Amino acid sequence: MRPLQMQAFRKAYGKILDLIIAEISTEAVVSLTFGDFQLVPTVEKFEEILGCPLGGRKPYLFSGFLPFLSKIAVVVRDSARELDRVKQTRNDVVGLPRKYLEGKARDMANQEKWVLFLDILALLIFGVVLFPNVDGLVDQAAIDAFLAYHHRKESPVVAVLVNLFDTFD
Repeated sequence: MRPLQMQAFRKAYGKILDLIIAEISTEAVVSLTFGDFQLVPTVEKFEEILGCPLGGRKPYLFSGFLPFLSKIAVVVRDSARELDRVKQTRNDVVGLPRKYLEGKARDMANQEKWVLFLDILALLIFGVVLFPNVDGLVDQAAIDAFLAYHHRKESPVVAVLVNLFDTFD
């Protein structure tokens, strides 16, 4: 990405791009848990880490309803029929293959369709970094969180914190 696209991405999605280049120390993660006692950053710290202050935004809370393929088709510039064809189910989890989304992002970058590229990149970060579930798959729950942020400007901070607590549990 060029500096202009980096700036546009940060404006639209905060600091989530920084998460894909951050080095993770296993020792640091292990030190966050001591038996039943957990040292987890606060909501405020996660707002800072993600660059996504709650401010006047509603927090994203999963409604229990998974998104229609037609909603994500608009973001990835493909038909709902094509998404239905490429979607996969692994371990009872439905989602879009990471490789498919990476290919779409690459195509958008090659065509210099930067807005579409940035949206697909953000979707990948939501599915692979913020809400990972099944390796190689961006599941429907991560897609729903992305769409809530993208369309309704709901903050993912609380959901990320809950996901972290669930992971530690």
